[in-house]
Amino acid sequence: MERALLVGAPLKRPGARRAVDEHLKELAELADTAGADVIGDMTQQIDRPDPRTYLGSGKIEELRDRVAESNASLVIFDDELSPSQGKNIEDAIGKRVMDRAELILDIFATRARTSEAKMQVELAQLEYMLPRLTRMWTHLEKFRGGIGMRGPGETQLETDRRLISHRIKVLRERLADVQRGRAIQRQSRRGEFKASLVGYTNAGKSSILRALSGASEVFVENRLFATLDPLTREVDLGDRTHVLLTDTVGFIRKLPHHLVASFRATLEETSEADLLLHVIDASAPTWEEQRVVVDQVLDELGVNDRPKLLVFNKIDLLDQETLMGLQERISHLVPSSVFVSTVADGGLEPLRRALLGAARARRPLAEIRMSPTDGKLLSEIHREAEVVDQQMDGDELVLTARLNDALAGRLRRAGATVSNGNGNGPRS
Repeated sequence: MERALLVGAPLKRPGARRAVDEHLKELAELADTAGADVIGDMTQQIDRPDPRTYLGSGKIEELRDRVAESNASLVIFDDELSPSQGKNIEDAIGKRVMDRAELILDIFATRARTSEAKMQVELAQLEYMLPRLTRMWTHLEKFRGGIGMRGPGETQLETDRRLISHRIKVLRERLADVQRGRAIQRQSRRGEFKASLVGYTNAGKSSILRALSGASEVFVENRLFATLDPLTREVDLGDRTHVLLTDTVGFIRKLPHHLVASFRATLEETSEADLLLHVIDASAPTWEEQRVVVDQVLDELGVNDRPKLLVFNKIDLLDQETLMGLQERISHLVPSSVFVSTVADGGLEPLRRALLGAARARRPLAEIRMSPTDGKLLSEIHREAEVVDQQMDGDELVLTARLNDALAGRLRRAGATVSNGNGNGPRS
């Protein structure tokens, strides 16, 4: 197991000292998830990163001493390093150096289960690796030839660049095929009410999906990035109303850009959602920062304009006074927010009611006039719609029901008349 020393170097600004402690705590969780043994950390507030070694020369010397004293085999920086910075730091301390982006990519590689997730992670890793190949081949430098000659190190380096570039092209083409396949799947679900769970990693999205759907096969683990593949399950909300609920990959601060780009096909599920459920870990001290991070990623994906419901999860971990203070504050800022727990009895009822209200709003009341002798059509209405009232009007059967546009279209084609709830004109 790697013995890891963590390094945080926030820019000098108000609150930076307090924030760096939380950031290093999260970095330690990432390192633990990746299988490293965290043996300590080191911090320095900087005006701006040194273009050569990120930290100042004095701090690099201190880092070299700390590595030697602690017998660390790996140094992990909380910020993304340029290829030259990573190489220069490794040369200075004599140990392997990773940055936060590389660590997250490594975790995703171990978590990928399906062929799609594996392709997405591999693409992100290769795009991250390509500009850093020179650093990875430093152990061959002594074999390089002089003027007019090419040593095996350089030849292999160029070969690797060509192979990686070709592999990147192949993966992009395959993921484009996946994207087209997903678009076809979404077409088949066009008439359904759809909601997507989004949020910071480990906010409890998978626990919510499992608890609402009753699907025991939904994987839940109290670790970062337990879920990479989108998973959709049908949730029965009662009153003949259901929702297709999709769990998505969690976000995190400084999520590597390559990773967001690679997972774009997966995350496009959110663009088709009628409602985004932004799950927030109410017990996390940095939940406000985490909320901003998620909004930034949603902005990058171009889906932050979708209807959104804030879902404050894990309220069972808060004492009553803290919970009441949080609820009062949020009620003024975002009144429609809900507070839930997946472990308390009835803890998800506020979310279930909110989903039912959103689904009903999408399925307004309609008046259906039809022949009372068409038992097959009547059975379909009772099976797929929420019938509120049913009575005879002369020789016509008149029903008042909540139904989606797809069912309304089928009823019209079968000869029924469908209008809005007050009977004034056709339903659009």
